[in-house]
Amino acid sequence: MASPGKKMTRSTAKQTLTAIICGPTACGKTEVAHRVTDRLGGAAEIISADSMQVYRGLDIGTAKPNPEEQRRYHYHLIDIREVDEQYSAADFRRDALKAIELVRRRGRLPLVVGGTGLYIRALVDGVFESPGRDEQLRSRLHAIEADSPGTLYEILQRSDPAAAAKIHPRDIKRIVRALEVLQLTGHPISKQQRQWKRDTLPPGIVMIGLDMPRELLYRRIERRVDTMMASGLLDELRGLLERGYRDPLLQLGAIGYKELIGVLEGEYGLEEGVELLKRHTRRVAKRQLTWFRNEPRILWVRTLPEELERTVDEIMKILERAGMRRAPAP
Repeated sequence: MASPGKKMTRSTAKQTLTAIICGPTACGKTEVAHRVTDRLGGAAEIISADSMQVYRGLDIGTAKPNPEEQRRYHYHLIDIREVDEQYSAADFRRDALKAIELVRRRGRLPLVVGGTGLYIRALVDGVFESPGRDEQLRSRLHAIEADSPGTLYEILQRSDPAAAAKIHPRDIKRIVRALEVLQLTGHPISKQQRQWKRDTLPPGIVMIGLDMPRELLYRRIERRVDTMMASGLLDELRGLLERGYRDPLLQLGAIGYKELIGVLEGEYGLEEGVELLKRHTRRVAKRQLTWFRNEPRILWVRTLPEELERTVDEIMKILERAGMRRAPAP
């Protein structure tokens, strides 16, 4: 392997490996992926596995790479939908597989980077057979929730406690989907998901998780929220609301936006809204950690801001052991 200071030369052969870098929000996935790409001399392209970064206009609140970074690191699956358009794990799998094949044909390493565990599992294991959307049923469920907030989660706790344990009580989108699957199939979604999960990875895929001490992760989350606010998150939200995206943002459960809607609508003050955003983001990170910790196929790499190069060194060793192809240095 090349020394940490050297760039690896670009492969001229078709790449056969796909690398996944995952972990909770604010653990440094983007920076690590950029450093890995730099270490490879640019012979990698990044495929975003973030369920919110697919939407145009959700920039600051999703910590989306800026346009210069997107060009430099050849990002895929960012800004491919409007906020009011549907995008599912099945859509992601289809689009990610196309992007992976394109990147491989160019002789580069596909780097799938993100914290949406459902998307990553869909890519790795496929998508379990599930019914399509039933808009009438969804309308009835949303009406029930509007009349009595919290009712749908109580129903889910009784009918599919395993699914309820993995879904936040305010994540209406996932609650509705779980109840929809149960109603349409007669089988709980948690049972289908257990059947879907596998113990081995398909050939040519390596999963790398970034592990960071919980206290440090939470401090980084709080600093990130402060940076987002200073960067104009509230103005970004105002623009989205002016375009009529209030309800789609709430239906998406978009962290960073739904909390601040209450500020702009006078439900509570800015200070309370920011604290709510920090608290909700910490909860999201905790759920992501639980999801990824339950995935035995992940190879974990400890990461600290002051030891970033060591983290990249470990990832490069993993990639080479997994069979990453590269041309010999001239």
